[in-house]
Amino acid sequence: MLPLLLLLATAALAAAQGLPPLPIGVNYGANADNLPSPAAVATFLAAKTTVNRVKLFDANPAFLDAFAANAPGISIAVSIPNAALTGFADRAAGLDAARGWVRDNLAAHVARGANVTLLLAGNEILGPTVVPDLVVALLPAMRRLSQALQLEGLPQVRVTTPHYLGILAPSDGIPSNARFRPGLDTKVLAPMLRFHNDTGSPLMVNAYPYFSYNAQNLNYAIFRPNAGVYDPATKLNYTSMFDAQMDAIYTAMKKLGYGDVQIAVGEAGWPTQADAGQVGVGPEEARDFNAGMIRVCSGGKGTPLMPGRTFETYVFSLFDENQKPGPIAERNFGIFNPDFTPKYDLGLLRDGSSSASPNPSPNPSPKPSPNPSPSGGGKWCMAKAGADATTLQNNINYACGFVDCKPIQSGGGCFDPNNVQSHASFVMNAYYQANGRHDYDCDFKGTGMVTSSDPSKITEIDSVF
Repeated sequence: MLPLLLLLATAALAAAQGLPPLPIGVNYGANADNLPSPAAVATFLAAKTTVNRVKLFDANPAFLDAFAANAPGISIAVSIPNAALTGFADRAAGLDAARGWVRDNLAAHVARGANVTLLLAGNEILGPTVVPDLVVALLPAMRRLSQALQLEGLPQVRVTTPHYLGILAPSDGIPSNARFRPGLDTKVLAPMLRFHNDTGSPLMVNAYPYFSYNAQNLNYAIFRPNAGVYDPATKLNYTSMFDAQMDAIYTAMKKLGYGDVQIAVGEAGWPTQADAGQVGVGPEEARDFNAGMIRVCSGGKGTPLMPGRTFETYVFSLFDENQKPGPIAERNFGIFNPDFTPKYDLGLLRDGSSSASPNPSPNPSPKPSPNPSPSGGGKWCMAKAGADATTLQNNINYACGFVDCKPIQSGGGCFDPNNVQSHASFVMNAYYQANGRHDYDCDFKGTGMVTSSDPSKITEIDSVF
């Protein structure tokens, strides 16, 4: 029956073709000397991509006017410098200062069509570098800004602030054990979560598995097959570091009584270049991480503790920024080249083009597509005979996060024979086809094998034997 299952798998995947690419946000930084004009960027994003929101690192009027004129449908998140927050927090003059900032930096651009929906009060105020005065000023400033937006006729603009993941207390990486750092939990984050709950704004985190990975956990960090991390309290197995980070934030919020507050991802990404000798960095790794993250955040997959949820998310970043200081990786997080060709294919172009730049980053390769070709390209993936059942079940759990597994559920066309070997072969092949048929996409910790036998040439009667 196995070859028939593989044939049905390709048919099921073919039926999925034609689905629209997923919407996503991008961080639009401009610390570079080779980028196109803001007007060209806004026009490109609106006309050629499924990007539906951008995050700006300041209130640059040229950027805001460019989006007002050329991309009024794209939502904009505008950042306020950290240094401005203490002025907004002042009890006597803070509200007037906040209203003045809104009038001077937002109101006219919104009137001209800029679709500003988020105002970000500073960036990573709670660490890793802590300035006590800013920590004290943060929430009062957010409250004043929210009041100012109401008074200035911009109630649609929500207020939040991006946090780095170090707001969580050090832990063992098990999501159910997560909590916010003592001192920040009840004094800062609990009242801030109450503010988010009252205003309908999200808690925003900058989630970067890149800064926590090593050679041993690379697959776990970039959404490739791996054994995962088991959470004994929830009995959930995590095969993605990003999922674990999101569920850790959710767990910490829930422990303070605010599990219903939405979570937004202010930054998440993976570089295409890094210092010599650094493993796990390149176009393929960046593609795999960003594609997996987009499926989780925009595709309705959600996380193990938040299934079916979507998250307002901004990929870092739109372009490489060649004038940024620091390690090589800091300048190479872009997903598009300055000529608007993709550095690797994330399926964000409206015309479905997956063409990379004529001069892309070294060793590019296509991205995992949620709409794979049903042909198999002459190769298929199946579970090895005698493979460990527990590992095969882990393969199923992992791959079903990326491909349609309804056919192997009860009542589905590929439910029978109802055994882990057959079900694993179905989803392993579906995953293999979706990811471009690279041999490593059929490895599954040594439990998968690539075959060139076309299942469509084998009859149903033959498959029984």
